[in-house]
Amino acid sequence: MSDDNITLTAGDAEVTVQPGNGGRVGGLRIGGVEVLRQGERYGSFPMVPWCGRIRDGRFLDGAVVRQMPLNAPPHAIHGTARDGAWRTARTSTAEAVLTHELVDPWPHPGRVTQVVALAEDALTLTMSVETYESSFPAQIGWHPWFNRNLGGEDVRIDFDPAWQEERGDDHLPTGNRVEPKPGPWDDCFGMPGGVDVTLTWPGQLELKVASRQEWVVVYDEQEAAVCVEPQTGPPNGLNSMPRLVTPLEPLEATTTWSWRRL
Repeated sequence: MSDDNITLTAGDAEVTVQPGNGGRVGGLRIGGVEVLRQGERYGSFPMVPWCGRIRDGRFLDGAVVRQMPLNAPPHAIHGTARDGAWRTARTSTAEAVLTHELVDPWPHPGRVTQVVALAEDALTLTMSVETYESSFPAQIGWHPWFNRNLGGEDVRIDFDPAWQEERGDDHLPTGNRVEPKPGPWDDCFGMPGGVDVTLTWPGQLELKVASRQEWVVVYDEQEAAVCVEPQTGPPNGLNSMPRLVTPLEPLEATTTWSWRRL
């Protein structure tokens, strides 16, 4: 099938999926109102096979040190899959299944599958990483850019994390966990009971970002948009908290955005 844009519909919700642009969700319209920041690099993109920054672009892969391109010098950021084309495996009115083969500069062959499933009041994104050969460390996450303003008051972000990862001058976690601090944020938080963050545009919309994963990065330092990024580990996690993908054990994660009108 082609990598042309896909439109999913359910009730008054409409989602645009862009296989050819990094497998991202390019738009989410609820009652005709666009919730995601528009633009080639925005919408909501998958972060895989790692999330956030890798320090100096290097990670330990067994006994070998691997070097990734420094696309956010001096670090490597947000994986490789958002820069490649994805293949459309199948689509229906309200669901699309995309696949992406991990290729150079990632050192191991592997396949990423993403399912985008739309309901009248929710969008569920599920991603898995599989390998048929050697095992390797990996992470899965999503990086949505939610519009700060939908035409009324600015969005409010509400969540109750158990801790905040202390951020060093290099923007990476130091390894220390601290009491959550007020924003603005470009920070990783721990939510051991699962990610649960509510975005409220007063008088308009309430949208909840949820995941069984316990890590979330919240970024609200830009004027146009805010980001709530559920992920399977913290930034630099390929080094600090590696999760191995093996031929018998893929890495899987899901996030659901559910909403209601106010």
